[in-house]
Amino acid sequence: MEKFTALTRVVAPLDRSNIDTDAIIPKQFLKSIERTGFGPYLFDEWRYLDHGEPGMDCSDRPLNRDFILNQPRYQNAQILLTRDNFGCGSSREHAPWALLDYGFRVIMAPSFADIFYNNCFKNGILPIVLETVEIDDLFNSVEDQPDYQLEVNLETTTLTLPGGEQIAFEIDPFRRHCLLHGLDDIGLTLEKVDQIKAYENSRRKVTPWLFASSS
Repeated sequence: MEKFTALTRVVAPLDRSNIDTDAIIPKQFLKSIERTGFGPYLFDEWRYLDHGEPGMDCSDRPLNRDFILNQPRYQNAQILLTRDNFGCGSSREHAPWALLDYGFRVIMAPSFADIFYNNCFKNGILPIVLETVEIDDLFNSVEDQPDYQLEVNLETTTLTLPGGEQIAFEIDPFRRHCLLHGLDDIGLTLEKVDQIKAYENSRRKVTPWLFASSS
């Protein structure tokens, strides 16, 4: 998993509440368990005017020009600003896969669905919970200023606004540690590989029959 320390990027405002995982990545794209390749289908039913299916060449599909991510000013956004209960609905991990594959590393909202929130950390996305008034202020600023950018610093747990003002955010220390060091569940396990090998060797001596070859 890629480490996350800090980034300064354009913010894309998606001003909707209760965005569920089927809107993030529709069900027809769940046939693959690869973690990549879902970015072109992110928010598929909102981004395009036709019906999407796996394997389609999205470069030729008709775009919904009114959808926020299709506007030129947000083409390179890596920070998503949105509303309450983002990621609700089914627990599909394809949702953070699609967001990450598109390019988003940070999502800011007043609240997240629990399973989606946990899945973000396991896939290298930083979900930030802010007060509603802070989210409202950010929406107003993004709308008023083209190419509005924020600096997101996980080491200091702060957002730095274009004028230099800072907003502090809270994050569980363990989750912060994992993101800073690029550790998913497998990475955390591999950190203990020496202890695991030592335990296996000790068990091999105590119960050798458990390790005997079936042949």
